[in-house]
Amino acid sequence: MTDREKERVAGMTIGDLARAADVTVETVRFYERRGLIKQPPRPYGGIRRYPGPMVRRIQFIKHAKTLGFTLTEIGDMLALSADDPSTCGEIQRLAEGKLALLREKREALHFMESVLETLLVDCRRHTDGSCPILEAVEEGIGGAPGKAPEG
Repeated sequence: MTDREKERVAGMTIGDLARAADVTVETVRFYERRGLIKQPPRPYGGIRRYPGPMVRRIQFIKHAKTLGFTLTEIGDMLALSADDPSTCGEIQRLAEGKLALLREKREALHFMESVLETLLVDCRRHTDGSCPILEAVEEGIGGAPGKAPEG
């Protein structure tokens, strides 16, 4: 058995795990503190060794974050068993909730974009020295996502 094979059987150091999962050691420790991954015991006088599947778990966390899931939601997902038939339904409800939230955020961003575009047009036309943007912020923008600004 080569040294590399022995290392794989024994597990990886935190640095090896971080490199394999393309994260920092601080990220691994943060996930441990959040309860997303388990810190292996330290053998007497030795170094903690992380099992190989831990790389996939960290990659799962990274991919779920990319989809907008919070660490709490990711923890909930990790707690579900893939062997349980009800798991897919629970994950689906979680994903539907996340999608609805993302759509609300998109609508809010669209509203902010529209308001800023309107204010910039007003600002460029204004020549009396006042600032329509500052005035609008001081007065309150008004309206809601999807509605044009008042004024």
